[in-house]
Amino acid sequence: MPKAVFVSRLAGFASVLALTSAGFAGDATSAPAAPVPVTKAAAVPSNTAPAAKPGVTVNVPPALAAKPQGFADLAERLLPMVVNISTSQTLRRRPTDAPPPQAQAPQAQPGSPLDDFFKDFMERGNRPRRVQSLGSGFIIDPAGYIVTNNHVIEGADEITVILNDMTTLPATLVGRDDKTDLALLKVNSKQPLSVAKFGDSDKARVGDLVMAIGDPFGLGGTVTTGIVSARNRDINSGPYDDFIQTDAPINRGNSGGPLFNMDGDVIGINSAIYSPTGGSVGIGFSIPSNAARNVLAQLRTGKLVRGWLGVRIQEVSQEIAESMGLDKPRGALIAGMTDGGPAAKAGIQNGDVVLAFDGKPVADNRALPRMVAESQVGKTVPMEVLRKGKRQNISVTVQKLVDDEKVASADKPAPKGTPTNGKQLSTLNLGMTLAPVSQDARRRFRLDAKVEGVVVSDVDADSPAGQKNIRAGDVITEVAQQKVTSPDEVTAKIDAERKAGHKVVLLQVSRGGELTFIGVRIP
Repeated sequence: MPKAVFVSRLAGFASVLALTSAGFAGDATSAPAAPVPVTKAAAVPSNTAPAAKPGVTVNVPPALAAKPQGFADLAERLLPMVVNISTSQTLRRRPTDAPPPQAQAPQAQPGSPLDDFFKDFMERGNRPRRVQSLGSGFIIDPAGYIVTNNHVIEGADEITVILNDMTTLPATLVGRDDKTDLALLKVNSKQPLSVAKFGDSDKARVGDLVMAIGDPFGLGGTVTTGIVSARNRDINSGPYDDFIQTDAPINRGNSGGPLFNMDGDVIGINSAIYSPTGGSVGIGFSIPSNAARNVLAQLRTGKLVRGWLGVRIQEVSQEIAESMGLDKPRGALIAGMTDGGPAAKAGIQNGDVVLAFDGKPVADNRALPRMVAESQVGKTVPMEVLRKGKRQNISVTVQKLVDDEKVASADKPAPKGTPTNGKQLSTLNLGMTLAPVSQDARRRFRLDAKVEGVVVSDVDADSPAGQKNIRAGDVITEVAQQKVTSPDEVTAKIDAERKAGHKVVLLQVSRGGELTFIGVRIP
């Protein structure tokens, strides 16, 4: 079934991020495609004429000079590896979907033709109906294992695979993972199957030529080409987003199809498009092959396990990077930990910035969850962290992720407060009115009973603090990674940072019971 997420409205059009499986209410058939022989891949297209030697005239026929080399050999070799996937499911009306009382059938003479007509009309909507949808996939093992997207087969009663020569085979679901939108199918074929090979998606560079093959709109095997437009795209579809963006035309029905490089290796699994119309506008997204390998290998065994550290992380912003002495924003900032979790046991502290995990650099806060998830459970790995300006190496043992455990969570909204009543000591700093955490403040802002620090009772919206979204009810627990318990301490530490020539001060803030770090510029 087609799925879409509305992202924004541009120039009067509803822009959508559409998962590219094609859904149809009736039967749909693919256009026939004749089997093709396996040939060697063509070289990268080039229109460059042979270089002329000095003093030698080279005559190149105009027709040859103007004719591009094309992708025919590469497409001919790869088409048999790609399959069409047809699914069907039975939709039944739920009790909550029953028509309202005012929509009940009109009363007519019992047994009359009109009575039969009304009953048939009203009962028609309650009947189960079969719905078909189409997608794509590709063969990864001669034994009949096929990769596709989870959203292509989700909820399906029957799955059918159609090979490039129009052979139809029933498929069984081996396993699926909704977090990465991957699924693994199995077919039994009497004939040999052409197998696609995974390439190294990390080597794909922006500007590289790519080829997408799939079954758009149920038309049958279709080849399109383009380039890698961008890397490391986050489209908010799951916790491990790291998509390859391409301008190779991808449409509904291409979901689950492969994205090939010019060596004929799969570097991505086409999954989504960004479009104001539901059709291709040159912005498609593919799951990197390196992210899919480990998931598919585990799905084949019937058990999917991910690693877990038990930390809550946040982005290292430009201001936070400056306050910590980093040359640029990078790494993942530890904003909280699970008591008794792997990170807490290893000695990780709030305010640490994870720069490397298991010998690999951590580019940003989105990279760390992927790296941890792919780690072997029970393995002890080294972590390089930045703590109060100094780099340290800490060993941590990865544990198994349980579904209800979270690596990171969003800040919870804090209740709005009122300005201080003047009966308690308060100071104004960076646009914040600060006061001690008294019993009155705990009641007014509904603060956690265990939180200690300095409460923000009011904020000037145009001040440095207001511009960083610090709110009334926030509790400042640390300034420059040093604990504070009074407004005077906050003022003294901010003054010390100013005298040291620092342009940004790092505040640790408790908001709704969760800790977060905020870099505020010092005027």
